[in-house]
Amino acid sequence: MQRSPKDSSQEPPKPQELRVWRGFQLQDFQIQAIAGIESGANVLVSAPTGAGKTLVAEYAIADAVQRGLRCVYTAPIKALSNQKFRDLRDEPDVEVGLMTGDVTIQPRAQVLIMTTEILRNTIFEDPGSLDDVDYVIFDEIHFIDDPERGTVWEESLIFAPPRVRFLALSATIANLDELGGWLREIRPQELCVVRSTRRPVPLKHSLRSTGEPLFDLGRLEWIRRQSTRNKSSRGRSKHGGRGRRQQRGFHPSEFAQLFTHLKKEELLPALVFSFSRRDCERLAESNRRRRLLDEDEKRRMQALQDEMTALFQLGEEVRRSEICTLASQGVGFHHAGMLPIHKEMIERMFTSGLIKLLFTTETFALGINMPARTVVFTSLRKFDGVNFDYLRTRDYLQMAGRAGRLGIDKEGLVISHLDERDLKDAPLKRILSGKPEAIVSRFRLSYSSLLHLYESLGRERLFEAWEKSFNSFQHRERNERARNRNKRQQREVVEAHLTLLAELGYIDPAGSLMPRGRVARLLYGYELQITHLLFEGLLETLPARGLAVIFCGLIYEQRARGGRQHVPERLFGGLRRHVDRQIEGLQSMERIHGIPNLMKLPDWGLTEAVDLWFDGADFQDLAKTTPATPGEMCRNFRQTVQIARQVSRTLDAADPLQEPLSEFQVKFNRGEVDARLQLELG
Repeated sequence: MQRSPKDSSQEPPKPQELRVWRGFQLQDFQIQAIAGIESGANVLVSAPTGAGKTLVAEYAIADAVQRGLRCVYTAPIKALSNQKFRDLRDEPDVEVGLMTGDVTIQPRAQVLIMTTEILRNTIFEDPGSLDDVDYVIFDEIHFIDDPERGTVWEESLIFAPPRVRFLALSATIANLDELGGWLREIRPQELCVVRSTRRPVPLKHSLRSTGEPLFDLGRLEWIRRQSTRNKSSRGRSKHGGRGRRQQRGFHPSEFAQLFTHLKKEELLPALVFSFSRRDCERLAESNRRRRLLDEDEKRRMQALQDEMTALFQLGEEVRRSEICTLASQGVGFHHAGMLPIHKEMIERMFTSGLIKLLFTTETFALGINMPARTVVFTSLRKFDGVNFDYLRTRDYLQMAGRAGRLGIDKEGLVISHLDERDLKDAPLKRILSGKPEAIVSRFRLSYSSLLHLYESLGRERLFEAWEKSFNSFQHRERNERARNRNKRQQREVVEAHLTLLAELGYIDPAGSLMPRGRVARLLYGYELQITHLLFEGLLETLPARGLAVIFCGLIYEQRARGGRQHVPERLFGGLRRHVDRQIEGLQSMERIHGIPNLMKLPDWGLTEAVDLWFDGADFQDLAKTTPATPGEMCRNFRQTVQIARQVSRTLDAADPLQEPLSEFQVKFNRGEVDARLQLELG
């Protein structure tokens, strides 16, 4: 593409001359990436966590803004989008906006932060709004491998307007050249691939087992033999009988000696990854008496908590909460079950250097720039949605990469705890020093995407879109039989979706969308369920409270094990049963047509919480109605408001349903659920 001319008097040094930018000494991979940006190419960067990929993104933003063009920055989760928005809004020379579904702020700003889903939706609905966008920055491009959401990354890359360039930032992946080869095919610009394996702060990987000092991988076999001998000696009592069976499970006390060692050796702060929300809280509770803060740090912590309480307009009960009392001792926990405002408080206390031991799930490793001196894994196994299995190398490296603070530490320390099973079975060489796994395509067009493409391309050309997918590209290296089988399977899946859409009255054979199709294409998530309920008349006479119950039921899925909750009949019992029958009918049709990943059925487990919240209850009062965590309730309520907004924009302004939809949003989008308020206050 042609680059806009610059005023030569203000032109920055040429890339080959550039060694320092904004006070940072540039590394070789950053210099290469900046050269790609200056040449007008797409740029794909792969570097370890903490290596400095963000600086490349900041250069692309500054370069676009200087030339009067706009830049879009996408992140895989809303928390990262919000963090990047806060980072950039404090810069005096940059106008920044935000679009996450929860919040829209200055959508025509020079730099627009958004989730990848919002970008994909914009590409389909309003591609002209991207005419003056120079770069789209994909942070965490390896998310293309995500089973649930990876297809959104592919769709955005395939269907974005041709003039838009991409800067894709990735953790270390095995098949970088393959990904680059695909990008060269689907995007018209040249591609600059930049690869770095060097970390500015090197990592030291250590292991530990209960009762053993830290050891490295080289001593593993000796430790294994020692453990086997110890287990054998414990196996029989002094009378020759069998010993007491070792108790299984997670014991926070197993780590007491380790945390004492970290404090004594000045190896704090530490991020402690535990893959259970409950275990994170148990670990924090068991370490609340450690007194990790000195008197000056205690005063600073109290001042920071006072400041945040006032800033976010929180009640005094927050100061007495477990979050603040633990933090006063330098201890914290962080996981997705917490309210967003509480997670933000923890993040601010950690970045201030006042939380010394933070127990967290893996989401804390995802792009959030909060490094520590030490990273600890309480286990190398986690639940993958089906089974407990050992971490992928790529996931281990992403989390381990949080160890080592640039400009402070000479090295980052990573400690992995091994139980007896791990000593025997864990693939430690693969996890600690193996090659990161290749990313694979998860291309799977949603109903709304299919409807957009059907309208713009027609039935036959729609299959050409699949030919551009990373899935199709990855199968080229296979033999002809495998390629043909994959192509046939993919075509069958698309045909099944189109046949169902035609049968339900969403598309006609001529390539046009019918009224149901024109509505469903504007809904992203639950599009068939909502469109069906709309056109069957189930929503048109509902009060605002009923809309909230239905929308939340479509979204919610109980995480805790156990049977479905009993919901009082007075809370729209007849309507809920009617909706159940309608959605079960749709799911049955999907099954008949052989569609994979059937739509979820409604779950009414938050109905009582919805009812209380609609009536103005305090958020903490909702806990007695459901086993869902505060974070889960808040997340579902925010998604419920998003659905209401999407439904509203599919209707005429004079449609009678607009009034209850508006009332519902006003009554529901308040307090802890109001994401925009949290951003504006903070």
